[in-house]
Amino acid sequence: MEPIKSFTGRMAPLPMRDVDTDQIIPARFLKTIDKQGLGKNLFCDWRYDAEGNPKPDFILNQPRAQGAIVLLAGDNFGCGSSREHAPWALMGFGFRAVISTSFADIFLGNCLKNGLLPIIVDEATLQQLFDAAKDEKAEVTIDLSTQSLRLPGGREVQFPIDDFSKKCLMAGVDQLGYLQRQEAFIAAYEQSHEARVNTV
Repeated sequence: MEPIKSFTGRMAPLPMRDVDTDQIIPARFLKTIDKQGLGKNLFCDWRYDAEGNPKPDFILNQPRAQGAIVLLAGDNFGCGSSREHAPWALMGFGFRAVISTSFADIFLGNCLKNGLLPIIVDEATLQQLFDAAKDEKAEVTIDLSTQSLRLPGGREVQFPIDDFSKKCLMAGVDQLGYLQRQEAFIAAYEQSHEARVNTV
C-alpha cells in the first residue's frame, strides 16, 4: 500500500445516495482475487451501454474525471454486500479518497484496510464541495496527519478516523503488515515470559 500523508487533487462528483457495492463493482467481476484491472469495471453498468460503449453523460466518462483523485459521493455510500473489490476498483480508477456524509460500516472498514481514505463530513460541507466541483479545475487538499480537509475556497474542516487505521494508512501497511513490523517486540516479549502451554 502507498502511504497516505498529504495530497491535493481534483474531484469527481457523484451526487447519488445509497450507492451500493453491486453498482460500484458488479458481482460478475468478483471472480478475481487480483486487484489489477478492476478500475475499468468501476460503475460498469452505469459507465457502459449494452454494447460496451462508454455513456458520455456518466461522470467517469467525461474528460473532467480523468486524473481526479477524490470522489464526492452521496449519503450512505458503499451499502449492500461486503466486497473488498469495491475499494480495489475505486483505487484502480485512480481515487485516493472518497468524501461523503456517511459510509456503510463494512465498506468503510474495507477502505481503511486497503488504502482508500474514506472522509466523513457534514451535509453543508459536502454541498459546498459539490458546488465547488462545478469548476472542473477545483482542488481539495487532504492532510491525514492533521485529519484536515481544505476546501477550494480555503475553509478547513476536520474529519474523524480511528488511531489504528490512521497509523496503518500513514505507514502504508495493512493490519497484517503492522503486526509483521512488530516481530522484534513480539519475539522479545516471548523470550521474557515463560510459556504458558506445554508444547511437549
